Amino acid sequence: MKNQVMRPCLRLTAFLGVSIAVGLLAARTPAQSNAQERAANLRAQLIEAQARQAELQTRLQRLEEDLKPENIERSLAGVGSVHPEELREARRRQLEIEKRGVQSQLDVLAASRGRLETAIAAADAEGYRQSAGPSPSIETTTNNIAASKRSPVSRHRLKKRRLNKRR
Repeated sequence: MKNQVMRPCLRLTAFLGVSIAVGLLAARTPAQSNAQERAANLRAQLIEAQARQAELQTRLQRLEEDLKPENIERSLAGVGSVHPEELREARRRQLEIEKRGVQSQLDVLAASRGRLETAIAAADAEGYRQSAGPSPSIETTTNNIAASKRSPVSRHRLKKRRLNKRR
């Protein structure tokens, strides 16, 4: 009975871990150079994470309800035993283990969700920078500022120097 509960829990944990890893790797591939596409991909991953989180929250609430003593008693009503208190304790331990597993999955999902939200913000910022077009280089801007501050006499001297260097 314990093994029957642990298998789905382990499968669920493995699936969640693999999907998070694949999602993070997909978000960092250099083939997706377009920041807007990357942001859209990250948003889709965030929606999936939110849906998964809602499922896990529902499961956690169900487990908390099942852990109530009257519900444990009701779940074992049809089972006859010489030591019913041992059966109740085993059922409670089983539910507690499953609850801890679901809670740990929720914690991992919350951390993943935070990373996705940060990555979405970064991708949106990069997309904004890309849409704004190439910015002038710092050297060009600095040279333009320095050239405009020169007096006409110094500009004349600069021209002479350039002419002398060419000769």
